Amino acid sequence: MSAAGSSATHESGEKKAAGAFDVRNVIAALIGFYGVVLVVVGLVDNGEEALEKAGGVNANLWVGLAMVVFALAFALWARLRPIVVPSPETGED
Repeated sequence: MSAAGSSATHESGEKKAAGAFDVRNVIAALIGFYGVVLVVVGLVDNGEEALEKAGGVNANLWVGLAMVVFALAFALWARLRPIVVPSPETGED
């Protein structure tokens, strides 16, 4: 790292990733949780009556798997493209 690069970063303030406060992580956690619940319900409650209601398809299992994949995609997106938040400036007012 050159001296010019470090002084430019220091003058403009440090930048930090939003991390756990990124809304994409919250969305991924909620959808992932509900997806796991649906997968479990789809694996446990797959009787004839439940399959008849959905036209012979285990809807809970398939929708749960789709939600888990969606949640993983959101988490991966938040990890690969983090939101950068500048730190508040201190002093000199």
